[in-house]
Amino acid sequence: MPATLERERTRMSNTKSDIRDAALARKGKERIEWAAKDMPVLGQIKERFSKEKPFKGHTIGACLHVTTETANLAIALKAGGADVYLCASNPLSTQDDVAASLVKDFGIHTFAVHGEDSDLYYQHINSVLDAEPTVTMDDGADLVSTIHSKRPDQANRMLGSTEETTTGVIRLQSLERQGKLLLPLIAVNDANTKHFFDNRYGTGQSTIDGMMRATNRLIAGSVFVVAGYGWCGRGLAMRARGMGAQVVVTEVDSLKALEATMDGFRVLPMSQAAGIGDFFVTLTGNMHVLREEHFVKMKDGAILANSGHFDIEIDLKGLKKISKSMSVVREHIDVYTTKDGREICVLGSGRLVNLAAAEGHPAAVMDMSFANQALSAEYLIKSKGSLSKSVHLVPASIDDEIARLKLKSMGVKIDKLTADQKKYLSSWEIGT
Repeated sequence: MPATLERERTRMSNTKSDIRDAALARKGKERIEWAAKDMPVLGQIKERFSKEKPFKGHTIGACLHVTTETANLAIALKAGGADVYLCASNPLSTQDDVAASLVKDFGIHTFAVHGEDSDLYYQHINSVLDAEPTVTMDDGADLVSTIHSKRPDQANRMLGSTEETTTGVIRLQSLERQGKLLLPLIAVNDANTKHFFDNRYGTGQSTIDGMMRATNRLIAGSVFVVAGYGWCGRGLAMRARGMGAQVVVTEVDSLKALEATMDGFRVLPMSQAAGIGDFFVTLTGNMHVLREEHFVKMKDGAILANSGHFDIEIDLKGLKKISKSMSVVREHIDVYTTKDGREICVLGSGRLVNLAAAEGHPAAVMDMSFANQALSAEYLIKSKGSLSKSVHLVPASIDDEIARLKLKSMGVKIDKLTADQKKYLSSWEIGT
């Protein structure tokens, strides 16, 4: 066991697992059940899965954030007959009580320990892959990347995989362009019922939540710099403005920069934003969005956070290079004191601040995201290997069904087209 993990690893005799402490299971189960109350769409899918058993005889391997919401997805998959193996997609997002409950109460093979180091992280990924899953689910493409780089023969025995994030989809599309993709991939992130809601409303709220829990700083009246104006950036910019911040957006994409401008935000290059920002949040999926040339311009006390994906969006090595010391002044806050005496604060060690310092997205939005995961896995199995080795969109029928179920759960009713309206929209003969 790595020395960095001061814990006693728990291994359950009847379920292959690696968790911190099985004694945490009771608390975890209570929290899983609380989240389930806000996940009615996944609940309806679970009920159908329990009757139809679409995953009977299949093993599903998942590398996702081990949280209460993910737990409900894993439980739904098992209800559908799957043998489920789960590992963490981020060392700091694992909720140890949830992992304990998944193993003890639900018999789900779970390999996740909060704060695990890189070696253990990849050991857990390989533990999931050792189970020879038929279908995998990713949040950042680490399972699929490991298959392609270390275990390519395994792809031949799989029906496909699903991907939860923008970052992961980008990685998979790169593999596809190079002609190296070995199995069909469903881009769950690109489903409308995922990115319109999870990325925008989920990231917007949970990022603010994590930053406020970590710092207890006032956002109103501050200069709040949002790096990246994709759906996550849009959601965060909207929420920060709603709390009274002066929001600055930085972008490399002309269309997104134009959109941010038209939405009423100030758009600047990071080289200019660096000198005026109080809060900085990266949401790009790229590396070194904040780097040495920006750090040297920042105010004393600037607060940096990442809500993109991996911990490379903030160049921590570059920050360390210009610093004379680093200290942890409060949980989730690393303060780097630069050689010229300024303090730059990094939240959550540069990892996803909404998971490192808070609990991630609210269950109500993850309800739709994980409904997409569950139904996309079912779609892969029903397709029985007929899909091409490429990145596929979630079928529109799945997207529409999830939206319908979500509206129903919220008590929202909508209109239907009349017969005349349908005819008008489907024909060219009828004039204006």
